[in-house]
Amino acid sequence: MTKRQIALLACTAALAASGVGAAAPTANKMTVHWVEPGESIQQAVDAAGPGDTVLLSPGTYRESVRITTPNLTLRGTGGLPTVIEPGATDAGNACAKAGNGICVAGTESRPVEGVTVRSLTLRGFAKSGLWASWTDRLKVQRVIAEKNGTWGIAQERFVRSELSHNIARSNGDAGLFLANTLDKEEGAADAKGTLITHNRVYDNRIGVTVRRLRNLTVDRNNATGNCAGVFVVGDESSPRAGAMTLRRNHIHANNKLCPKTPRLPFLQGSGIVLTGAEETLVAENRVVDNKGDSPLSGGVVLFKSFVGALNERNEIRDNVVLRNGTADLANRDTGKGNTFHGNTCKVSEPAGMC
Repeated sequence: MTKRQIALLACTAALAASGVGAAAPTANKMTVHWVEPGESIQQAVDAAGPGDTVLLSPGTYRESVRITTPNLTLRGTGGLPTVIEPGATDAGNACAKAGNGICVAGTESRPVEGVTVRSLTLRGFAKSGLWASWTDRLKVQRVIAEKNGTWGIAQERFVRSELSHNIARSNGDAGLFLANTLDKEEGAADAKGTLITHNRVYDNRIGVTVRRLRNLTVDRNNATGNCAGVFVVGDESSPRAGAMTLRRNHIHANNKLCPKTPRLPFLQGSGIVLTGAEETLVAENRVVDNKGDSPLSGGVVLFKSFVGALNERNEIRDNVVLRNGTADLANRDTGKGNTFHGNTCKVSEPAGMC
């Protein structure tokens, strides 16, 4: 028996034990498409049907991959690293042309459903390690997205996504970036229960950015070493951004210095920042040791958006917010109905919120 046959048998056994390779209760059976370094991931993806798995052997692959098939799983074996980097021969690939590593691409009339990307390292792409648009129930799990030019893992026009147990580090802008849309101005989109949980984001410009969205949860993530930990971004559009939950995250020592942009002042020492958001719950987070003197510095900061939209009816409660500069809690806009209670903190702007 060859080494490849032995490895395939071992992997098949592991998949069966985990349930991935188990027979479906319907007449359709999942097919596993095995890919080794030097072989084309895209060819395997193109050959796969709904419900199939494209399984990558450990090693380094130099290409970009575009997924349009519903209920497809693209994953590494979960043992030794499986790395995808930019390739010299995939210039004709639309995903590569856009500067991305993996693209999950649906359309407005037919969003791609049920795709899972798991146990991969996406490194060194000009734009994003993973980019997704027009998706439903996308799962990105145990992915390392590092040293990409703009975002580690990014998506727009999506519902019911789950980003869990990923590492996003040393990316040019946000480690995790979620938005309603990038190509036009419009109101916040309903993310329909999207969950961002148990991720580690560090050494990015911003750890997690949530822009013009509603109905989303950011829970139990760890953000450190960024210029800012978590940004919730809204504006005057209708519906407004908000109606989300930020809970039980550990946001600490995000003290990297980043220069100003046309929309934001320089960043340093920002824990959780809300700009132009409404009806958002910030609760049970630990936000400590974020220090800087930017207008956006502080533990939990409410700040009007770059177009002047105010925060309204947000609740900040039961957080541990300590040793942040210039303040642990800071309400720096004039929006109405924002409440601060039950927080453990020392310094607030204005005084009296601790």
